[in-house]
Amino acid sequence: MNDKTLPAWDLSDLYAGIDDKKIAEDLEKYRRFCADFAARCKGRLGELDGAGIAAELKAYEQNSLLGSRIGGFAYLNMVTQMKNQAAVAFYQNISEKLTDYSKPLIFLSLEINTLPAEKIAGWLKDPAAAFYKPWFERVRRYKPYELSEPVEEVLLEKSMTSSSAWVRLYEETSSKLQYTVDGKTYNDAEISKLLLDKDASLRRKAGAELNRVAEENADLFTFIYNMVIKDKAIEDEKRGFKLPMSSRNLSENVSDQMVDTLAESVRAHYKSIAHRFYKLKAKWLGMEKISYWDRNAPLPFADDAEYGWSDAVSVVLDAYKSFSPELYEIAKDFFDNNWIDVPPRDGKRSGAFCAPVSADFHPYLMLNFAGKRNDVLTLAHELGHGCHHQTRTKNGELNEYSRMTTEEVASVFGEMITFQAMVSKLPDGPEKLALIASKVSDMINTAIRQIAFHFFEVRAHNERKEGELSKERLCEIWQEEMRDSLGEAVEVGEDSRFIWSQVGHFFFLPFYVYAYSFADCLVNSLYQVSREGKVENFPAKYMEMLSKTAITDYGELLAPFGLNPNDPGFWNKGLSLISGYIDELERLDKKLGL
Repeated sequence: MNDKTLPAWDLSDLYAGIDDKKIAEDLEKYRRFCADFAARCKGRLGELDGAGIAAELKAYEQNSLLGSRIGGFAYLNMVTQMKNQAAVAFYQNISEKLTDYSKPLIFLSLEINTLPAEKIAGWLKDPAAAFYKPWFERVRRYKPYELSEPVEEVLLEKSMTSSSAWVRLYEETSSKLQYTVDGKTYNDAEISKLLLDKDASLRRKAGAELNRVAEENADLFTFIYNMVIKDKAIEDEKRGFKLPMSSRNLSENVSDQMVDTLAESVRAHYKSIAHRFYKLKAKWLGMEKISYWDRNAPLPFADDAEYGWSDAVSVVLDAYKSFSPELYEIAKDFFDNNWIDVPPRDGKRSGAFCAPVSADFHPYLMLNFAGKRNDVLTLAHELGHGCHHQTRTKNGELNEYSRMTTEEVASVFGEMITFQAMVSKLPDGPEKLALIASKVSDMINTAIRQIAFHFFEVRAHNERKEGELSKERLCEIWQEEMRDSLGEAVEVGEDSRFIWSQVGHFFFLPFYVYAYSFADCLVNSLYQVSREGKVENFPAKYMEMLSKTAITDYGELLAPFGLNPNDPGFWNKGLSLISGYIDELERLDKKLGL
């Protein structure tokens, strides 16, 4: 595929470039506001009435938007050129300045949490202040875990040389890794595509090379991971969090018990879903056991379809439009404007993401599009994130926040409706079986494998309390969790033991991974409800739900669909969709005599 035909994003609607004089002007405006706001309000919040606190929060929110714009530009400018030292240094400098300038604002949430509940209730009687009720509720949730202002200030300052610094080292090192297979050099995004090749020997070579390079860097990555875990543990202990995952759960507004229930429910389905599927896949690949690197391999009878960019866009937009014309109109903006960076490039961060700049500004999508069917579904996934953001702009910057368990809902649902549109056009046959098998593989990677990742994290963080973990021990934990989740039909051998170090979320977002499974089960349950046809105006209610995901609790969000996330059967309903697809695979396998 010719990368020159693929669109790249245009960041000029943020700033003209890293030399844009407006950046320095906006930074100074941001710094000055932070200082002035603290001088004006610190120690005096209790004297304000509802209208007064609303006016101050409005000004504070506008400044937050400005900071998000500056920081967002610096990050987006860097991720497509991580070998450009000027871009990397610019991002680091901007991050340090924003952190330093924002220190005077630390008092705000701390002081609000010293006020009696009656004062907050009085403020919320004012309509302008009531707009910020979700923000007040989120601030108050943290009250038991906040430290003194001087300590909070030290933690903020030290973050740039502790956790953030280790993450930066990990990401910069990872972005520069190179891999060689059969004499050809690949970056991370490129070699990952080899794992989808029909040639089993090429997959094994690519997987072994990924593991070799990971092992080559294992000493550094092991040290970084130990420091990330320890840094988190120190802060968790000071704040009084009971479990390593508790701080993440608080930010998600879910209980430790709910996450444990999810994880154990998924683990109970390892055999009925993952083990069962990989046994089928081994049969189709003509093997007794498949390699760890064969998990996502195309089936021998699958078509090797290539998608041009325009074809991929048509498939996704048509699926979105069939589900909801409103969703389609939102999605179309991303293609009509330069909001997507599509081609793989040397030095570009691997993977794909949607990056919201701020609540009042459109997000950007980053892909590494190579024209495979999975790239089409990745586009549908990231576009779901983008559309989700656009439904929430009326909520304001302060009320909005990234609750990962709901952030993944629109993306996974967008991927699901695109998949269903693709499979519905196929008659019973090898192509249909291969497409469903590919989707099941992806769902296992999301719902099952991410929970195996979660158990790896739990064990690593718990064992780190007794001292530093060796690379050998981390490999042991990794292999044990992979074998447990994948089953006897998958060989988890020496050529995959260091792959834990390539799971970036372990480093930069500890305990993020369960959110994928949480969202997948939630979306699967929603999709089951939509197929049952018992909820009137489902698309409209779905769009309404998306607009409230950051400001409404789970019970209220899902009540219109008859779903209760506190019911243990909720998770099983979502997992049953995957089991149903495997039932369909077994039916097709028998019918086709494969």
